[in-house]
Amino acid sequence: MVALVLPSRVVQELRRRAEAEGISLEDYVLERLLADADPPERAKTYAETAVEMLQAAEEELRIGDLRQASEKIWEAAALAVKAYAYWKEGMRLTSHGELWRYKDKIAEELGDWVHDAWAQANAMRTNFYEGWATEADVRRAYGEVRDLVERIAERVLGRPNP
Repeated sequence: MVALVLPSRVVQELRRRAEAEGISLEDYVLERLLADADPPERAKTYAETAVEMLQAAEEELRIGDLRQASEKIWEAAALAVKAYAYWKEGMRLTSHGELWRYKDKIAEELGDWVHDAWAQANAMRTNFYEGWATEADVRRAYGEVRDLVERIAERVLGRPNP
């Protein structure tokens, strides 16, 4: 993952626009950058970004920032589900409700364990705001979401994940 430094005014505006659409800043920027890309290319970029978010979550866990790890775990799961939808059906998911419904399609193909991984990801979204989860909770969620992201990335990218 590469850090990009932007003026705070630009970042504030990007965050405002992302919040207005009900999506993360990362997702907002990805959608704008991939506006002209076809669904398979979007799927690959989303899958690669989900893997990178997991790596960032692992680093946050290493330094003990459970809230930031939680946010990145959630984001990795959401990006993976979006990648699958682009890969499988060329479909853009634009709301949390659509993510919740689409994870059922993924579970039909990959197995019921997807429901548990998705529940863990959503618990991490809550933990980012509330800060109630223990380190053990966050590590468990990380493991389940890692499995989800890796299985989706393998399909979308057509190769095993490193």
